[in-house]
Amino acid sequence: MRFLLFSLVLLLISTPVFAQESSSHFDVLIRNGTIYDGSGGPALKADLGIKGDRIAAIGDLAGADAATVIDAGGLAVAPGFINMLSWSTASLLVDGRSQSEIRQGVTTEIMGEGESMGPLTNEMKERTLSRQGDLKFDIGWTTLAEYLDHLEKRGVSPNVASLIGSGTIRENVMGLKNGRPTPGEIARMCDIVRAEMEGGALGIGSALLYTPDSYNSTDDLIKMCKVAAAYGGIYIAHMRSEGENLFESVTEMIRISSEAGIHAEIYHMKAGGASNWNKMDRMLAMINAARRRGLNITANVYLYNATSNRLSSRIPAWAQEGGDEALVKRLEDPVVRNRVASEMRGRGRFPKTILIGFESKRLRQLTGKTLEEIAQMHGKDEVETLLDTVVEDNAFTRIVSFTINEKNIEKELKQPWVSLGSDAASIASEGVFIKSLTHPRAYGNFARLFGKYVREERVISMPEAVRRVTGLPASNLGLDHRGLIQEGYFADVVVFDPEKIRDVATYEDPHRYATGINHVFVNGTQVVKDGDHTGAKPGRALKGPGWNPRRGVGLSAMD
Repeated sequence: MRFLLFSLVLLLISTPVFAQESSSHFDVLIRNGTIYDGSGGPALKADLGIKGDRIAAIGDLAGADAATVIDAGGLAVAPGFINMLSWSTASLLVDGRSQSEIRQGVTTEIMGEGESMGPLTNEMKERTLSRQGDLKFDIGWTTLAEYLDHLEKRGVSPNVASLIGSGTIRENVMGLKNGRPTPGEIARMCDIVRAEMEGGALGIGSALLYTPDSYNSTDDLIKMCKVAAAYGGIYIAHMRSEGENLFESVTEMIRISSEAGIHAEIYHMKAGGASNWNKMDRMLAMINAARRRGLNITANVYLYNATSNRLSSRIPAWAQEGGDEALVKRLEDPVVRNRVASEMRGRGRFPKTILIGFESKRLRQLTGKTLEEIAQMHGKDEVETLLDTVVEDNAFTRIVSFTINEKNIEKELKQPWVSLGSDAASIASEGVFIKSLTHPRAYGNFARLFGKYVREERVISMPEAVRRVTGLPASNLGLDHRGLIQEGYFADVVVFDPEKIRDVATYEDPHRYATGINHVFVNGTQVVKDGDHTGAKPGRALKGPGWNPRRGVGLSAMD
């Protein structure tokens, strides 16, 4: 119903009403821009006036004045972009400027893929602190709502919002053990969902390929999702498989959506691995068929041909029960290690894999080398080299793996229900962040949409591309007065050059900011001016549709 109402709003505003504000004074006046309002409709040549944190007028504002006037002649004016999959949970605590994303026009970051920053038990807090790498921070919160409010009070440039991680929910109640929850434990999980939804969470996020989230059954997820659905929440998941069992994983997503009555979205949709690339057409057909039956199934993507996660993710889930310390201890046992190695060899060769991030200072000399190169250096095969690295680096090592077909990315982008998520932290090309390489998607995913897929390859049109990163995700998440250039909406606005916007980060040299973004406003405050960060941090903690300001979250005492 929420989606239908939002669509009706877009229809009603598709023909703009020109404001006649000849004597008005604004805080910000953006003149002569080509406005893409986020609805997917045709562009509009008009002026835009901002007062306070809201868009106050759109139209012919020739007689108006303002404290800040921007000539946007030849430039595009759009709502601020929304990143459906951000891993900035820690990076924003270290540097709230969000440099790599705000310089792409991203004004709202959505977190919570499997893990969220609350609710945390004391044991979870201790484990998080003990696993910190280069990014150091204290934990002064317990619930997810408290974490988001902490970010806002600390000061961040973009808006922030989050789903509750189903892995975090499980860990809060059951720790890191495998097995099904008891009726009492699943009831406690549902109570957590209820409390965090009233605290402003957007829904539930899963990462079903990784432990302990992979231990959650479909039935358990449905029970939790029913609670989130009652508050208008969404369910977004990294599916259990993006390769060999891709179709079974899509079927699970459809079942959860159907039985829980919830809008379900697929994180970073892909068919991973060359042997699975031919599955893309059938996967899209399955989703479109479910949508025709009335289910609201959507997806987000990143626009690169390589994935990125931890090296330890290649190890069987049974060996990871109990967390990283337990995994390392198992791999130090020759009998267990041989079993793990045998299972891994049975899966065939690894795709091209580049090691990019380490905790061990001794291993950092290997940054940027492939797993195959390191194996040759040590005279071992890739499996033994992988296990050696996981043990020495305490399961911290991050990798980039080339598993995605670029033609499939084009097929995904042509689906009107696909938005964008970077699947990366927003970082900076300075300080602690440059100690390791990163995936170029951290610096370029949104700029790449407009440079490569709109301007160069014409896969989708400019109005449609803007909708995919503004109106569509705002509708999917139920964000209040965000995602559109519309009078009364919050003034999250980006001004960019359609002929210059592009990503310049590479796998070899990823710490490079995108180009072509001229100005960015968040809640009416200018954060990027003439391509440079102003240092402003006006971002807010956005609340989900179930937020109840009259009721406390009530999880602070949980342990």
